[in-house]
Amino acid sequence: MDAAVLMRIWRGSWVTFLLIAGFIGSYLILPLIYPFLFAWLIALMLNPLVNGMTDKLRIPRWLSVTLALTVFIAGMLTVAAAVVTRIIKEIITLSQTIQKYLEVWRSIFINLVDNEEVQSFIRTINSLYVDNPNIQDTINSNIKKTTETVTDTITYLVSSILNGIVLFLSSLPNIATISVVVLLAAFFISKDWKRWLIIASDLIPERVRKPIRTIWSDLKKALFGYLRAQFILITITAVVVITGLLIIQVEYAVTIGLLIGFVDLLPYLGVGAVMVPWIAYCFLTGSASTGVGLSILYGIVLVARQIIEPKVLASSVGLDPLATLIAMFIGLKMFGVLGIIIGPVSLVFISAIYRAHVFRDLRNYIMTGRR
Repeated sequence: MDAAVLMRIWRGSWVTFLLIAGFIGSYLILPLIYPFLFAWLIALMLNPLVNGMTDKLRIPRWLSVTLALTVFIAGMLTVAAAVVTRIIKEIITLSQTIQKYLEVWRSIFINLVDNEEVQSFIRTINSLYVDNPNIQDTINSNIKKTTETVTDTITYLVSSILNGIVLFLSSLPNIATISVVVLLAAFFISKDWKRWLIIASDLIPERVRKPIRTIWSDLKKALFGYLRAQFILITITAVVVITGLLIIQVEYAVTIGLLIGFVDLLPYLGVGAVMVPWIAYCFLTGSASTGVGLSILYGIVLVARQIIEPKVLASSVGLDPLATLIAMFIGLKMFGVLGIIIGPVSLVFISAIYRAHVFRDLRNYIMTGRR
């Protein structure tokens, strides 16, 4: 075999080995260092505020970091308290009104059973059951199996919910410990931000710094652009839904609108995950006017999303909508609901690497031994 081909195979194998080792190393190390990654992200986010207080107000950096972290913690606690308070209030309201909805469904079921056609069908089944003793055992066995299946399913759901609550409560000390570590690490990273930048710059070779800077610049633009795009789309959906619900005069319009805006993150389903069952329920319970209003509102939201989403994603992220949809689907299949975020973020990362010509440089290295 030609020596040049052997060298290409060797360089290709070497690059493949390094990539696989990098992935395996990241998989093994990430569970150990993720609190410090969160701390770095917090420090990065607070850095403009810290720099502003340090440069313009002449406040010592350690004090600026302390004030910025205090504002951050207070803001997070305020948001969490508001969300928890709202959830508790809605749960209390739901518990007070659930009996009314149970009565509605009970009336629907009774009316359905009292229907002459349904009664005729029940009488036919009864006569078939009485006149054919040979199938009674089969019917009884199937009913027993169905009952057992339903019972096991309900038991599993209840136990899963209880186990989830116990697991959450038992993990609170661990969450508190990790939170303290993250905040302390964020303080030290932000306080010595410039020193850490110098250390990182000294560790990275010059020829690697340029593509890293390009990748980081694209990542900041694309990731923050993606978050900005999603925030814009959720906000538009929530505002449209809240306005429509207020016009229809639906109770808890603001809370429901915010919930639907958040659910709009779901691929394929989106607003329909809430609106379609709600519309069906309105028509089944005789609230035709509300059902028609919700149907019109649902149509307006769909049209608005189809018009706005491609433009917002293209301008804020620079990603093709089809590629984004494919990334969300792959992420959903591989990582579950969390993949809805992981997929597009991975696409942004790969796009940034491509624009930094990393793939081109790897190809040139494998083919010629030079970048």
